[in-house]
Amino acid sequence: MSAVTAHGTGRPLHPLRTHAARALLALCALAAVFTVATAPARAAAPGTSVSQAAYLADRLRANPVYVTDQLPREIPRSTAPEFARLAKRTGVPTYVLVLPVQLTDSQGLLAAVHDRLGRNGLYVLVDDSSVAAATAYGVRAPADDAETVVTYELPYDAGPLCSFERFTDVIAQGSAKAAARAEAARGKYGRGGEEPANMYIGPTDRRNQSFLTGFLLTGVPLLILLTFPYVRRWRRQLPGVARKAARKDAAAGGKAKAASRARATRWMAPVLALAAAVAIAVSAPLTFDQTRSSAAPPPRATDLTARIDRVAAGLAQDPVYADPESRRVLDATRLDRLHARIRKFEKSEGGGPVFVSLVPQLAEDESGGDGEAFAAAVHDKLRKDGVYVVADPAIGSIDVFNFGLRLDSYSLLFDLPNSVAYGDDRAQKADDYLLGERLDALMTILDKTERTDKPTTADDPSPAEGPITEHDLPPLFATDFWPGLAMGALAAALLFGLMTGVLGIIGRVLLRRNQEPLPTQALPLVSPREPSAAYLRHTARVELRALAAEFADGTGEDSRARDRFDAALLLVDDDPDTALRRSGHADPATLVTVIVLARAARQALAGDDNDLCCAVNPLHGPAAARKARIPVCEVCRDASEVRKRWLTLPAPDGRGRRRTRVPYEDYDSPLYALLGGISRMVDDVREWVHVR
Repeated sequence: MSAVTAHGTGRPLHPLRTHAARALLALCALAAVFTVATAPARAAAPGTSVSQAAYLADRLRANPVYVTDQLPREIPRSTAPEFARLAKRTGVPTYVLVLPVQLTDSQGLLAAVHDRLGRNGLYVLVDDSSVAAATAYGVRAPADDAETVVTYELPYDAGPLCSFERFTDVIAQGSAKAAARAEAARGKYGRGGEEPANMYIGPTDRRNQSFLTGFLLTGVPLLILLTFPYVRRWRRQLPGVARKAARKDAAAGGKAKAASRARATRWMAPVLALAAAVAIAVSAPLTFDQTRSSAAPPPRATDLTARIDRVAAGLAQDPVYADPESRRVLDATRLDRLHARIRKFEKSEGGGPVFVSLVPQLAEDESGGDGEAFAAAVHDKLRKDGVYVVADPAIGSIDVFNFGLRLDSYSLLFDLPNSVAYGDDRAQKADDYLLGERLDALMTILDKTERTDKPTTADDPSPAEGPITEHDLPPLFATDFWPGLAMGALAAALLFGLMTGVLGIIGRVLLRRNQEPLPTQALPLVSPREPSAAYLRHTARVELRALAAEFADGTGEDSRARDRFDAALLLVDDDPDTALRRSGHADPATLVTVIVLARAARQALAGDDNDLCCAVNPLHGPAAARKARIPVCEVCRDASEVRKRWLTLPAPDGRGRRRTRVPYEDYDSPLYALLGGISRMVDDVREWVHVR
């Protein structure tokens, strides 16, 4: 054996130095072995299995952005290119994991994945709602400040893609600006401050919008149609307004132009109502323009089948498939025992294959969290009959479904002990939910399950809500839009009734305060077609008082005026105050006759010898011509349909149940004589009073 020499000298080393060198080399070798042996233990944080971190590290090694296939309803795998595009904005190597919500330490998972991957960069974990965790390894990136901004600036329904976009925006701003923005967001939205407004609405909000749209679409136009004509008639009955209207008509060129203006005004309410309806119908879809209730993009067909394909492919190789994205819940011993029990059951009488899927069941997955639908989909893909066991490593539940074996399917589905299906208190406190022990107990139950004469299969699962359209909001003109239409019409009627009551009270108060008769030229424009009894009593009282005042002043020397005045007094028994009270004997037709005679008397005192009165509506005053042998005023002469302007009165006693109003000629009164003129009416009044 050659002697050990010093490097570069050719001289032999001392024996002690030789032994020391060999010992040093041995210690270095042991240290290296120890490092390799203990590296997995350090890489795996509490609650994070080595296989989970290793699997995710391998995925990031192939592509720096990994999107799970377990969340197609919220984050389809087809969104991976968009995450990759946003990741490039950070300016540093960025590794993105999009996974279901982790029930363990998210930061520990990122640390374990980094140790396995062995690459520096910004590691980001995104769950089904937002950025869950982020850590920078070997690069400068304000990860904590970016997380703070995302937490405070965005509402809870912003979605993972929008949250990651905001996260990358803050990272790209640099450390100083990111810190300032985080502090500003914390001050504005944190510590009991205001919260950001939601980005999306739910189905209930859309139903409320539909109801409001329908409510306004009928309520506003109908209220315009009811209110506008009523208020216009109400204002015309006010004495002060009537006098102003008369002066305005005189300045405008007489009654012909006033009638033309009245016809134009008559169309104003329908036009305004139609304009309001069109405006509401057009503006409502522009105001309530939301179409989806979530930020989740619609998944593609491949997104919805990716997990089923993966699990089925795994079960084709091994009857026990453990989701590599989830933490490991079966150790090697439990796994070997489960395989042995499965083989034993498959060879037993009436037994068969058993397929165990250790896969989380989430509301965002392709099955909507329905384990039965998941098992049916895997069975359809695998095309093998057997017992399909769905064990959820995230919450520890176990479901069993029989497809085509000679077993009592309903017993397995509904009679599984709670200690096996959900676990007892001891299982709920364990990190692995004691799934290995409970699956072993399940195999015992399968061995003892009653065999049937023929293969059985459980009922088909209930169909899950369509993932393509589950976030689509219903159309605006649907759902509660139709009840809104009915309620809008009802509200308009109620509001109109309230308004008429209030205006009626105001009108009575104003009429009592004003004791002057209306100008003759204003009568055709302001006299109502359907006067109330209170209006007729008040008008008769005012006209008689004004006429009496003129006779008292000595201006009443005309014989025609005296005859007309006397006839009017005969109708009220020479006691207007008593006869014109609410409890008086004068009926509506008598009140109209009194008003016509009093106005004709004042007309005679003014020197007007016109003996005709408008027979369409005697309250219109003097007639200007005859139309179809009927005396009419100028307004009624120019009207296209006279019957629509005909005076109606409250129905006589005994007829109110059938009709509330009747044409004035239905009454037995001297108004019949209007066709013959005022003088004829005076004579008929005397005869009528004598007979009565």
